[in-house]
Amino acid sequence: MRRLKEKAIHLILFLTAASSIFIIAGIFAILLAHGLKTFKDVSIISFLFGTSWNPEAYSKPSYGILSMILSTFLVVSCAIIIATPLGVAVAAYISDVAPHKIRDMIKGAIEILAGIPSVAIGFVGIVFVGPILTNVFGLSSGLCGLNGGILLAIMALPTIISVSEDSLRAVPKSYKEASFALGASKWETLTKVIFPSAFSGICAGIVLGVGRAIGETMTVLMVTGNSLSMPHGIFDPLRTMTATIALELGEVAKGTTHYYALFGIGTVLFIISLVTNLIAEHISVKMRVKVE
Repeated sequence: MRRLKEKAIHLILFLTAASSIFIIAGIFAILLAHGLKTFKDVSIISFLFGTSWNPEAYSKPSYGILSMILSTFLVVSCAIIIATPLGVAVAAYISDVAPHKIRDMIKGAIEILAGIPSVAIGFVGIVFVGPILTNVFGLSSGLCGLNGGILLAIMALPTIISVSEDSLRAVPKSYKEASFALGASKWETLTKVIFPSAFSGICAGIVLGVGRAIGETMTVLMVTGNSLSMPHGIFDPLRTMTATIALELGEVAKGTTHYYALFGIGTVLFIISLVTNLIAEHISVKMRVKVE
C-alpha cells in the first residue's frame, strides 16, 4: 500500500512537471498552425525581411515585419543595458552591504514596483520621461524607442534584482570566509568570488528580465510612437511586434491573410524568446561547470 502511494505521488509530480512542457508545446502549435497559413499568400522571405507593413492596402498589401523586429530588439537591448548593471548592483547591495532595516525597505519597494500596472508606468513615460527626453536631446517628440527602453528597464528591475539577490545569498559562507582569510577585501570578494559563483543565477534573472521586456505590450504601445517606418536609432518613433498584435488583432477579419500574419508575428516572437532562453541556459551551464 505504501509503495502504491509513493508511485501515485511520483506520477502526480511527474505529470505536474510535464504539464509545463505540454502547455508550451500547445501554445507553439497553435501559433505555428495559424502563422503558417500566412505563407499561402506571402513568401517567408518578404515576411521576415520586408520593410513595409501595410495589410490594408487595396491594390497590393504588404506584410514585411523587419522594422518591427529591429524595433523590438532596439527597445529590449536598451532596457537590458540599463536594467542589468543597475539590477545586479542593487542585488549585491541588498545581499552583502545593506543593514537589515534598509534591506527590508528596499525589498518592499521592489515588491511594490513589481505590482504596478504597465498602464500606469506608460502614463509616467508620457507625462514625465517623454518631456525630459524632448528637452535633453532636442527631439520633436519624447515618444521614441529610448522612452520605451527606460520604462521596460524599470519593469524588468524587480525580476533581475530578486533572482540575482537570491543567487548571491545562496553562495556558501565558506567561500566568503576563505576569501577574507586570504586577505581579500570585501570588494574583491564580491567581484572575484561571489559574482562568479552566483553567475548562473544572475544570468537566469537577466533572462527572465529579457522575457518580461520582450513580452511587454501596453507600455511600449503607449510611449514608443507606433511608427511603422524602419528605425535608425533609439531616438526614432517605432512599433514593436507586441504592439502591432495588440493594435490590430481585435479589428482584423478572422481568416484573412492579415489575421494569419499577426499569428506569424506571434510565432516569430515566441521563437526569439525560446532561442534567448536556450542561449542563456547554455551560458549558465558552462559557467556553472567552470566554477565547480
